[in-house]
Amino acid sequence: MMDFNVKKLAADAGTFLSRAVQFTEEKLGQAEKTELDAHLENLLSKAECTKQWTEKIMRQTEVLLQPNPNARIEEFVYEKLDRKAPSRTNNPELLGQYMIDAGNDFGPGTAYGNALIKCGETQRRIGTADRELIQTSAINFLNPLRNFIEGDYKTIAKERKLLQNKRLDLDAAKTRLKKAKAAEARASIWAEEVTKSEQELRITQSEFDRQAEITRLLLEGISSTHAHHLRCLNDFVEAQMTYYAQCYQYMLDLQKQLGSFPTTFLANNNQSSTITVPHVSASPSVASTSASLPSSSSSITAPGFSDLKEASGSRKARVLYDYDAANSSELSLLADEVITVYSISGMDSDWLMGERGNQKGKVPITYLELLN
Repeated sequence: MMDFNVKKLAADAGTFLSRAVQFTEEKLGQAEKTELDAHLENLLSKAECTKQWTEKIMRQTEVLLQPNPNARIEEFVYEKLDRKAPSRTNNPELLGQYMIDAGNDFGPGTAYGNALIKCGETQRRIGTADRELIQTSAINFLNPLRNFIEGDYKTIAKERKLLQNKRLDLDAAKTRLKKAKAAEARASIWAEEVTKSEQELRITQSEFDRQAEITRLLLEGISSTHAHHLRCLNDFVEAQMTYYAQCYQYMLDLQKQLGSFPTTFLANNNQSSTITVPHVSASPSVASTSASLPSSSSSITAPGFSDLKEASGSRKARVLYDYDAANSSELSLLADEVITVYSISGMDSDWLMGERGNQKGKVPITYLELLN
């Protein structure tokens, strides 16, 4: 057994040395090199190009989904250890919790506290949608790309390396045969060496052809890989579309509840403001939600509220948005109806008292437009 291992080691060392000599002489232009056929060269180039761009796209998608590099490293370590990474609160969820806590501290009955709580709940819903996007993208997009890099391409690289070694063996055999034939012309004793070299050349040529065919078959699968990655890309785009449509709908719902923060600020300073909602193509569910809102091109003005606060009289006001009363002290409103409003001493600056027939209750200023 020891003798066999020594012989094998010596044979392997001889083969390695022969390949090294052949490779060096090729680089120096002192030996001929067997060129691969054009089709195989194109397949090799296509495979290498696919590998490089797949790695770049995969890495940048990971950055998009998880901008925190420390978190990405942690997830990578857990993945290599085949363990589930601990669940962590993402940024929208954390912001949402801060807003809710602040709103509860300021008081849910105040305008600002109530607005903070509603914004916080929306941010938490966006955080949940963000978590779903990351999970869906990892399963349907990142994992197939990673499987190609760590699986199929590793097999291709291994067979390509074998093909390179077989080519070096073939060219080394060609060189030895050429030298043996040159020596045979000078001395008949080299006839046996020529025969041996010809036999070695036939063997190495056969092994090279076989390895070239194996490598070609693997490389021709790159087209199927592209088709698979295209389907994965469609899944990724669909996941993003769902995520952004959800976020847009959440914000439309929030705007419907709160009105506009800039309008509130300007109204408190006895000025006017125009709110424009940009047009965004979204899913039918989002479109139907936006259709129920007031026209995005309408001007929302709030002049005269400071005067009304200081005076003891009442004014007519048109309702700009639907409003659902949060408790029994408030009055529910319907868009475009006209109600009577007035101020009472000690009332919060963002609210007025509203009357509709026998019904009365507090109403938010940002939902009203005073009439002349």
